Amino acid sequence: MKKLNCWEMKNCGRETGGDKAIEMGICPAATEESCEGLNGGKAGGRICWAVSGTLCGGKVQGTSAQKQFTCMSCEFFSKVKEEEGPNGFLFLRPGQVFKKHE
Repeated sequence: MKKLNCWEMKNCGRETGGDKAIEMGICPAATEESCEGLNGGKAGGRICWAVSGTLCGGKVQGTSAQKQFTCMSCEFFSKVKEEEGPNGFLFLRPGQVFKKHE
């Protein structure tokens, strides 16, 4: 099963090259390279709740701390959490930075 990024599940068109990217702008979740690969996604696409300034619902959502409760009730958040399982799911708290082990 292919793991979807938020823009693929929500069909928002706000990813790089998306249908609405020129008209409405590109969402930070689609370009946040520091999140590449987290929860198996592209850029911040599977950890969008930890990316500040995402554009869900057509408006800027604020910092991860400000949108925490809204995101935790999102269908996409629940889907990623279920797919990754309790041992693989990365949440990231506000201000927390993920450091890949090399």
